[in-house]
Amino acid sequence: MSKPAPAGLVAYVNARLLDPASGLDRPGALLTNGETIADVGPGLFQGGVPAGIEVVDCGGHCLAPGLIDMRVQLREPGEEHKETLRSAGEAAVAGGVTAMVCLPNTDPVIDEVATVEFVARRARKIGLAKVYPYAAATKGLEGKELAEMGFLMEAGALAFTDGVKAIGDSQTMRRALSYAATFGALIVQHPEDPSLASGGAMNAGELATRMGLSGIPAAAEAIMLERDMRLVAMTGGRYHAAHVSTADGVAIIRKAKAAGLPVTCDTAPPYFALNELAVKDYRTFAKLSPPLRSEDDRRAVVEGLKDGTIDAIASDHAPQDADSKRQPFAQAEFGGVGLETLLPITLELVHDGHLGLLDALRRVTSGPADILGLAGGRLKVGAAADLVLFDPARGWKIEPDRFRSKSKNSPFDARPVQGLVLRTIVDGRTVFRRDV
Repeated sequence: MSKPAPAGLVAYVNARLLDPASGLDRPGALLTNGETIADVGPGLFQGGVPAGIEVVDCGGHCLAPGLIDMRVQLREPGEEHKETLRSAGEAAVAGGVTAMVCLPNTDPVIDEVATVEFVARRARKIGLAKVYPYAAATKGLEGKELAEMGFLMEAGALAFTDGVKAIGDSQTMRRALSYAATFGALIVQHPEDPSLASGGAMNAGELATRMGLSGIPAAAEAIMLERDMRLVAMTGGRYHAAHVSTADGVAIIRKAKAAGLPVTCDTAPPYFALNELAVKDYRTFAKLSPPLRSEDDRRAVVEGLKDGTIDAIASDHAPQDADSKRQPFAQAEFGGVGLETLLPITLELVHDGHLGLLDALRRVTSGPADILGLAGGRLKVGAAADLVLFDPARGWKIEPDRFRSKSKNSPFDARPVQGLVLRTIVDGRTVFRRDV
């Protein structure tokens, strides 16, 4: 009679192992022991799984590191009617997201140690996706006085940003980059010139004119990025541009990287999967910040992903309640939910032949982990057992009414997609399982 294995051992067998960080794409198995990965590889358990180890048959489906979503608005504390840490956690794990990084634009703003600790403590208690907070770069997100970055980093803040607001004042941004550089901290910018964007509701151009709406020019992104690249060169501070959406924006980042500046960027699924025509019928669910751009801009974002200019893909999850969206287009709030659609829309890049599967997954696993200094995003012995099992070919239709998120404002409503999450594991625990 074989000796029982220690408690907490789980073998995931008959899997297609995908690890973008190491380039692994092979049939194989993975063993977890409690909260960590104990072994992984193509030859694991070829002679069978020893007695006493729990076995999960992956059915030949893809087993990859859990997704790391580096831009999420959680709304708690302050706007729990739109989203809570629990509802966002449930949405995240249903989408294969095992770690979220939340913006500081809550009420109160995450600009003090107590608020950083509150978010982290609440998320741990709920026990779904891990939550890491950004802290405000300026007090109250007002763009004037710098927050206490040193104390906030010690409390667990991953990086500093004014969230959905650009740090518009050049002197303030210069000081933020310089101050952050002394801690090795990252500044995350919403790259949009505030004065050019003020009052705008959608992308500036012929369609906005025909619809009678004020436009936000693509130049608003380019002008802010051009300024910021000069400030990065001046200060040596680490800089990350969020949700890049324009051809000029991609070109500016590409040039900055070629010059050796410490610059990274991400985009979000709407900016490579949709263009401004999605708002044609005054669809407020497609009113986003930055706005959906022209088809030429969309294609440039795809090219930026293909050539590695764009380092990561974030959901840009921005839940809004129905009343905020059921308004005339100009008055409706910006934003769309994205936690439950991050994986399938990212996989469109694979199905359309733009990226290989590992390249696409890198943008939502090891890519954001590397930018933020997180240990996750890898299938590695000793790493946290944060995993997603998914079928990349399974087709389904996006139906926001079935989302776990409290808010249903998806720009991808009714879109047919391929790629379905079957199971999500956080610290070795199955926190989501789909019965299909």
